[in-house]
Amino acid sequence: MKVRVKFSKNGSVKFLGHLDTMRYFQKAVRRAGIPIAFSSGFRPHMIISFAAPLSVGVTSDGEYFDMELSEKMASRELVERFNGAMAPGFQVLSARKVPEGKKYNAMSMTAAADYEISLKGQPKIEKLAEKAEHFYSQPAIWAEKETKKGGKTVDLKPGIYQMTVKDSVCTMRLAASSANYVKPIMVLNAFSAYLGQNLDWDRCAVHRAEVYANEGSTEKPRFVPLDRLGENIE
Repeated sequence: MKVRVKFSKNGSVKFLGHLDTMRYFQKAVRRAGIPIAFSSGFRPHMIISFAAPLSVGVTSDGEYFDMELSEKMASRELVERFNGAMAPGFQVLSARKVPEGKKYNAMSMTAAADYEISLKGQPKIEKLAEKAEHFYSQPAIWAEKETKKGGKTVDLKPGIYQMTVKDSVCTMRLAASSANYVKPIMVLNAFSAYLGQNLDWDRCAVHRAEVYANEGSTEKPRFVPLDRLGENIE
């Protein structure tokens, strides 16, 4: 049985990197007594895979991993067992059965993510919400992006699905697939250049609110939270 687990990552554990978070949950599975399945072969390992990695220092209420169980366990019991073994800052929010097959893998299905960026403590900018609207309405948003072959100028606009500013919080929905991944810091830097101001990324509190699959098309996306694609186990 393939199960998709949704969890939050807040407080001091936001400073754990992706690999450390993976190792933590492997240990939590053992502590919680979850009947996880193992691969075959000379060195068996837990069948568990995470969705989009979360940057160090970013909190989240929408993180996911898939795992295979060796025996059936109800969603409620899975959540209770996990949370009984969690360190402060981590909380499992749901555990739902999802279809088998590589195309239903959380990592391969990830298409977009919502971010909330607090701009409190930044230089005061008049009519910031209006300027954010004008910035987003541009036909193209150019930025420098680092690649394995060096830096290049790219248009971020196709990967910015939404962007608004309200009460000093910038909300963005950005592309998060392996083929098209837009980091919030890239958008903020482009916005800074547009404003002619220095918005300091290191002073921003960044939160990832949700991660989505796209059940529509590239031209007409229909974003669905990854946990909505499964069903509760009774």
